[in-house]
Amino acid sequence: MSSPSFRLTRSFAERLPAYFVAGEPMLVRSPRLLQFNARLAEELGLPVEEMDPDRLARVFSGQEMLPGAHPGAQAYAGHQFGHFVPQLGDGRALLLGEAVDGDGRSRDIALKGSGRTRFSRGGDGKAAIGPVLREYLVGEAMHALGIPTTRALAAVATGETVMRSEPLPGAMLTRVAASHLRVGSFEYYAAQGKFEHVAELADFAIARHDPELAKEEDRYLRFFQAVADRQAKLVAQWMLTGFIHGVMNTDNMTISGETIDYGPCAFMEAYNPDAVFSSIDTMGRYAYRNQPKIAAWNLARLAETLLRLMDPEDPQRAVEPATKVLEEFLPRYEDLYRAGLRKKLGLNPGPDSDQEEDVLASEWLELLRTNQIDYTLAFRSLTDAAQDNSAALEQLFSAPGEIQSWLERWRSRVSRQPAAEVAESLRAVNPVYVPRNHLVEEALHAASNADDLAPFERLLKVLERPFEEQPGCDHYAKPAPREFTATYETFCGT
Repeated sequence: MSSPSFRLTRSFAERLPAYFVAGEPMLVRSPRLLQFNARLAEELGLPVEEMDPDRLARVFSGQEMLPGAHPGAQAYAGHQFGHFVPQLGDGRALLLGEAVDGDGRSRDIALKGSGRTRFSRGGDGKAAIGPVLREYLVGEAMHALGIPTTRALAAVATGETVMRSEPLPGAMLTRVAASHLRVGSFEYYAAQGKFEHVAELADFAIARHDPELAKEEDRYLRFFQAVADRQAKLVAQWMLTGFIHGVMNTDNMTISGETIDYGPCAFMEAYNPDAVFSSIDTMGRYAYRNQPKIAAWNLARLAETLLRLMDPEDPQRAVEPATKVLEEFLPRYEDLYRAGLRKKLGLNPGPDSDQEEDVLASEWLELLRTNQIDYTLAFRSLTDAAQDNSAALEQLFSAPGEIQSWLERWRSRVSRQPAAEVAESLRAVNPVYVPRNHLVEEALHAASNADDLAPFERLLKVLERPFEEQPGCDHYAKPAPREFTATYETFCGT
């Protein structure tokens, strides 16, 4: 519950002044509340019950500060498409401070699209309604799917015009995160050889995310292991859901293991391991199939920043244990992915799984790939197929005979459990609804071009319950026409 004594803390600003540059949100012409996440506000204990929409718009556009707020931009560097940029930082975002939620966890509250900072590098620091609502929508969908993510607290129209390839209506997002620490945060001062600041950052990150390690002698190595474990779990969940982040630069990989920055992201429709939607990923570096390897590459960059902390006397000695963590990352990911895939197929997810189950899983994915079958619908249709109704699954194939042999062997496996139990377990892990790319675009276009939020709000409501079949919502489960997907591209929105 919220409290009149609510006050943000400023632990990042106070403990890490080398990474923090104070700043103020831009003044905006006429802030107007587009969306507000009341349930998240309650989790954070924000005193918003008596705020009307106009005041919420002022607060969450930075025109009026939350109690205790101390806005400022965070410094970080990053490898962007493999090329190191020594200074990036928050060019259009301001950390307001930290709130302690109902579970006692510190969570960052930040504005995005709040104007220029010292790190803007010539940019205007603004955001448009479309990208702001995309992040709101997809972040909340990911949360409902059970995938760790930053979340949107509010979206506010600013009344400003943002110039991109065309003039667009401006907006501001309030983002909540376990923290905004990234691999690029560690790269910033490591690249300058200022490892005293890297140590300060690492200690802060450990206190925030891994407090049980704070007094351990090998805490930096174990911290690195914890980050790697979180990323293995996160990327496995992305892959199992068909999510493509689109821009896995080191400044977009969090230490917390949350998904961050929903710019050129997309959800795969027809199963294709080589799927790329981002307009700027011309070489496919961040294609669907490459995401685990890119996560490992990013973790290697993090390891490089921590070697001097792991062994100050001889950093070279730290290479072997750090390398061991890196070598274990992809096998750890594979174990998590395989277990999750078996679960999505209703097979035994435990250590007693045998080779035949792995073959079934591999053949299933190959059937989806060669027949260009919708990834989400295919898995969901197994719910009925487990109870001897394979019509929905067969209709996905132009030649239903393609699936018959596999289906018979799969049923033989899952029949070891009661059919109702199998169906229930499948229903719990295979969503009906994901953010279909064409529906996302339709909703954002209506909001941005016609000031019509109704499509956005309907889609958001459906995506908040992705595993439940909702009456009258069949079209939210259907893939886009193939001609749409064939030419669909996503953009950063910066």
